[in-house]
Amino acid sequence: MARDTVDTTPIETVADLAATLDEGSKPEDRFRIGTEHEKFGFCLNELSPIPYEGPNGVQAVLQGMEKLIGWERIEDAGKIIGLSDDRGGGAISIEPGGQFELSGAPLETLHETCREANQHLAQVRQIAEPMGVGFLGIGMAPTWARSDMPRMPKSRYDIMTNYMPKVGSLGLDMMYRTSTIQVNLDFSSEADMVTKMRVGLALQPIATAIFANSPFTDGKPNGFKSFRAQIWTDTDTDRTGDMPFAFEEGFGFERYVEWALDVPMYFVKRGETYYDVTGTTFRQFMTGALKGKVPDATPSLGDWNNHLSTLFPDVRLKKYIEMRGADGGPWRRICALPALWVGLLYDKGVLDQANELVRDWTREERAALRRDVPKTALQTPFRGGTVLDVAKQVLALSQEGLKRRNRLSEGDLDERVHLAPIEEGLASGMCPADVLLQRYNGSWNGDITQVFRDYAY
Repeated sequence: MARDTVDTTPIETVADLAATLDEGSKPEDRFRIGTEHEKFGFCLNELSPIPYEGPNGVQAVLQGMEKLIGWERIEDAGKIIGLSDDRGGGAISIEPGGQFELSGAPLETLHETCREANQHLAQVRQIAEPMGVGFLGIGMAPTWARSDMPRMPKSRYDIMTNYMPKVGSLGLDMMYRTSTIQVNLDFSSEADMVTKMRVGLALQPIATAIFANSPFTDGKPNGFKSFRAQIWTDTDTDRTGDMPFAFEEGFGFERYVEWALDVPMYFVKRGETYYDVTGTTFRQFMTGALKGKVPDATPSLGDWNNHLSTLFPDVRLKKYIEMRGADGGPWRRICALPALWVGLLYDKGVLDQANELVRDWTREERAALRRDVPKTALQTPFRGGTVLDVAKQVLALSQEGLKRRNRLSEGDLDERVHLAPIEEGLASGMCPADVLLQRYNGSWNGDITQVFRDYAY
C-alpha cells in the first residue's frame, strides 16, 4: 500500500467490518489481476544498498520516475515516499530498507501484467543507470548486514521498527532485508472467498518452494532455500501464519474480522500524524481504549483499512485476496507468480480440483510444510513423496486453468507461456535457490557478489 487511508466513515459493529470485505465480491467477468514486486537498489560500483538521500538515492530515483511517468507524488512529513497513478493504475512505494515496489494496476490478462512489469523495469533502468544504480531480483539481501540497510522516512516504519523486536527475533530482517512477488486476486462471493483462501493457504508452501530464492545471508549460504520464508516464522505470531481457523466450519468474512480485531495495532493516523498505539487491539480501540490518547478516538473505516494492511498472514484478505508466499526473483518470475495463481483460482472447475487436492491435508501436515519448506524447498518430504511431486500436480492444474482462459489470449500466445519458468524449474527438480547455490559452488567460485551481475534487472 503506497498511501495510508484517512476515510473518516465511522464503524460500530463486527457486521459493519465484515460488510466492507464483502464489498469486494464481484462477478467473474470483472475479475482482475494485481501484481506487486519488490527489488533491491544497489550502487553499481560498491554493490552497497542505496541510501534514501543523495544523488544516487531512493529519493532521486523516485523524483526521476515522477518526471518520467507523471504520477502523483506521495509524501510523508515532506519527504517523497512513493508515486500513484490516479487514473486507476498502479503505485510505486518503498519498503523499510529501500526496496522499490511496483503495486500494479488491476489488469484483465497476464499478458497485460507482464507488459506492465517489463515497462516498469525499463523505466526504472532509464532513471537509475545514469545514477550508477542497479536493481536486484532476489528474496533476501545476499551480502548486506542488517546494520548496512538504510531506513526510509515513513512514519509507520518507525513505529514498526520499534515494535518488531518485542514480538519476534527476525521482524527487522523481514522489514529491511527481504523482497517478494505477490498477486492480488478477486472473489465472487463469500463462499468463493472461502475456497480460494483455503486453497491459497494450503498451497502457499508449495509456491514458496517453487519460488524459493533466498539462500544467502551476510555474504554466505544460510542453510535455507527460502530464508525469507523462515523469517516469517519468527516475525510476529499475532499477525502472521497459515491461519488454521480458515479451515474450520463457519469460516467467512466475520470470522476473519474476529481474528483481525484481536491483533495488536501499529498506529492510528490523524491528518498527517501517525500515533503509536502498539499493544492495543482494534477490538479494544472499538470499546474506547484510545480515548484521551489520540485525537478523535472513534474508529473509522480508514483506521480499519490501515489495520488490515498491517496483518501479514500467508494469504491476506481485504476486498481481494493477496498471495504472499513467494520470494522476489528474476523478471520472468514476476510474470510466473500471478500466472500460477490465476490458473489455479480463476477457473471454477480447476479451483474445485485444487480444493480436492488439499481437502484432506491435516492441520499438522500444513504446519509441517510451512516449517520445513524454507529449508528444503522442492525436496521437502510429503506423504511418501516430495513437495516437487505436489508442485507438478499444482502446475498441471494451473496450466489447465490458463488453457480454459484462451478467450483472453493474444493471437497464438495463450497465457500458459508465462508458466515457462516454473515448468523449467520443476523439470530439473530445482528451485531458483538451487540454481544460485549451484553457481556459488561452481562458476562463481564462492563469490556471492556475482549475484549482482547475474540477477540484476
